[in-house]
Amino acid sequence: MLNVTRPALAVVAAIAAAAFTLTGCSNSEKASTKIDTPGATTTAATVAAPKGKTCVIDDFKVAGEIGKKPTVTVPQDCDPPKELLSKDLVPGTGPEIKTGDKVAVDYSLVLFSNSKNLDNSYDRGQPFALTVGAGRVIKGWEQGLVGLKQGGRRLLVIPSDLGYGPDGSPPEIKGGETLVFVVDGTKAG
Repeated sequence: MLNVTRPALAVVAAIAAAAFTLTGCSNSEKASTKIDTPGATTTAATVAAPKGKTCVIDDFKVAGEIGKKPTVTVPQDCDPPKELLSKDLVPGTGPEIKTGDKVAVDYSLVLFSNSKNLDNSYDRGQPFALTVGAGRVIKGWEQGLVGLKQGGRRLLVIPSDLGYGPDGSPPEIKGGETLVFVVDGTKAG
């Protein structure tokens, strides 16, 4: 016979209640569950119900001309990808970005979870300067910018593990967030 203490039973009951709450949600609902256990820290988690299909790069739509702030449409009928997705929307004709290059790029960042345009360089009128591979930006950019040509526009869909990870960058970017970037290569080499 198992020797089960009252705190252990409380944890089991809380987990069972959370599981019941989550299974009662439809595919379009989100569930928020708080688990209160004596001696434990209270935590809250929001879990989106899976859609059953993973997004591919062509599910994301980008409108607008290069050099101007784009409009990005994030799909609502698929789950975020678990790997970096990249697509050149405009191929570009200038030098190709390589690791170690000092570059300037314009960008727009949209959050996958809520389609919010969180940040962009177009409104500031100032491209973002960086050295690719120097470790000063997220891994998704380090990997995703390589090969982009000057004068080109690239769509990057960056999973959490190549972005801000499980901790996010509060308060705007929650843990586990997938990032959608449109990047214009303004200067390479």
